[in-house]
Amino acid sequence: MPRRILQGTVTSDKNEQTVTVIVERRITHPVLKKTIRMSKKYRAHDVNNTFKIGDSVRIQECAPISKSKRWEVVIEASA
Repeated sequence: MPRRILQGTVTSDKNEQTVTVIVERRITHPVLKKTIRMSKKYRAHDVNNTFKIGDSVRIQECAPISKSKRWEVVIEASA
């Protein structure tokens, strides 16, 4: 089964080897037909603590690393 890859922005890097990434997506409302923005936060594994707040990154699904971490940072996304 292929692993999902998402692109988002780092919102927190305070924890050791962990970053919080917010992934935003746009959908069309089924009744209003208006485009709305929805976002979700993911906690991702960052082995070397290389990413800082505001960096655009790609995260990939992985085996569970801790209670809340099921994603790992793959690479910094180009802007």
